[in-house]
Amino acid sequence: MKPFILKILLAYVCFVDFVYAQNMAQMDLSRLQITAGIHLIDAQLALTPDQRSTGLMYRQEMPQNEGMLFVFEQASNQCFWMKNTLLPLTAAFVSNDGTIINLADMKPQTTETHCSSKPVRFVLEMNQGWFAKRGIKAGFKLRGKPFGT
Repeated sequence: MKPFILKILLAYVCFVDFVYAQNMAQMDLSRLQITAGIHLIDAQLALTPDQRSTGLMYRQEMPQNEGMLFVFEQASNQCFWMKNTLLPLTAAFVSNDGTIINLADMKPQTTETHCSSKPVRFVLEMNQGWFAKRGIKAGFKLRGKPFGT
């Protein structure tokens, strides 16, 4: 094949891969608002096993005050990884009452696991640095419907 045709074919394959990944991203989940002190978070809800396993995979970007709240049926030690996740994220492992148990910065496209230090029902993923920029650490209490406040 001629180099020009190979370049066109490669560009097409890259474009199709990009479109496929964007179509796989979960963009239409239910949402609710959570507060972290004076900060408002627009949280997508990952409620089902399929929604939780896909999470924020394939997303190219996420608005600054948007995140994803993973909701589990019962409290247990939760572990997350970043395979197929393109954005650097911070996971907040959150107890039933909204208290952040621990935070974990996670690198994109890795299989390193990041786990809660205690059993939790909720995990809130935000853009990496979101919590740190606002001085939010373990022990901070989030407020909103899922936490009964």
